[in-house]
Amino acid sequence: MAGKLISTGGRTLRLLKLVFALLCLTILVTNIRTTSGWNEARGVYDDVCYLRQAHLFQRFGVSGLDTNSSRDDDGFFQAKLKEIGYSDWRDPTRWPCHTPMSDHKMVVQYPPGTGFLLALFPGGHQVVPLYLAATLIVCCFALLAIFSAQWIPAVLAAGAFGALALVLMINPTKASYSIAPTMAICALAGFLTARWMAEERDNSLLAMVIGLLLGLSVNLRLANLFLGSGYFLVLGISLLRSRKPSSFAQTTGFGIAFVLGMAPTLIANVINAGSPFATTYGTADVIAPALDLGVLGEYARDIQSVLILLAVSWITWLLRTGENGGRWVALLVAANLAINLLFFLSHPIFTPYYIVPIAMLSLWSVCFAGLILSAKAAAPTPVSLEAASLKALP
Repeated sequence: MAGKLISTGGRTLRLLKLVFALLCLTILVTNIRTTSGWNEARGVYDDVCYLRQAHLFQRFGVSGLDTNSSRDDDGFFQAKLKEIGYSDWRDPTRWPCHTPMSDHKMVVQYPPGTGFLLALFPGGHQVVPLYLAATLIVCCFALLAIFSAQWIPAVLAAGAFGALALVLMINPTKASYSIAPTMAICALAGFLTARWMAEERDNSLLAMVIGLLLGLSVNLRLANLFLGSGYFLVLGISLLRSRKPSSFAQTTGFGIAFVLGMAPTLIANVINAGSPFATTYGTADVIAPALDLGVLGEYARDIQSVLILLAVSWITWLLRTGENGGRWVALLVAANLAINLLFFLSHPIFTPYYIVPIAMLSLWSVCFAGLILSAKAAAPTPVSLEAASLKALP
């Protein structure tokens, strides 16, 4: 009777995995069909500025880090602005998403990563392949989560979250070209974070890889700098508490890799703003923190609030599991989430994607941490293995 129940449970588990895998693949196909019809000239200023970055990289190589408006001597950006109906396309001092510097040059305000990724694809056909590549990466991690699950509740959670992650690759990800590759990095970094902490291993190499990934994400969006804040906090506390050589190696390794990852942005700041720590953003974007109930209300009515509630619920579950590895992941994610929310909710501008990266990094981390813990629980103990071997004896 027990054997029949185990067999039935195994079939149900496999069936659920297949159902959710097919659901994720269906959403992937739908996303491919949707993005294939996108127009790169949709009238959004950010879009044409990212495309200008890509054009500079394709035209000048690494020297494309220099985004001085005088380098538009082939009229590429002017043509893009004219295409979207921008009236002051002839006047560089009025170009959108460009900032005047002290030496009277106009430069693109964004870090160089998104433009560099777009430059990997042929001009005029850059946005669609970027989104498709990022969506394929997210789909792979969704399938990995589904097929890693060892229990029916774990399959349900992983499958539902994987499907949600793929849906989000259209909305709100399409709002900015920088979000799609950020979502892919968050999936990979979340998976590695779970492997690093939930398995309770001192792994300096893994810490460095995660630091490098999060540093690279800063090249996509400057606000991604905060994605590493919780890691620095937890690693710093761990170092102060233990003072072990392994803790020192992990903390310094993570920090060095993080800085190396964001090196392209630091170099671009030197070229365009005169210092690695000088911003290329204008005064309108460098706003002092302020609590705005209107902004809080916008977030409360947005899908981002649902993602935060999901992350908080998953964090709470991990804290209650009693596993040290799960607790470490939960504490890291909670610290990271709190710091990011403190920044974005006090930023007096609302967008439908500001909180999405930290929410997805948090959710991928706790999702894979939960799967690792459930796999540990499903693994036979030495005692049960011995009992099984005794039963096999004649």
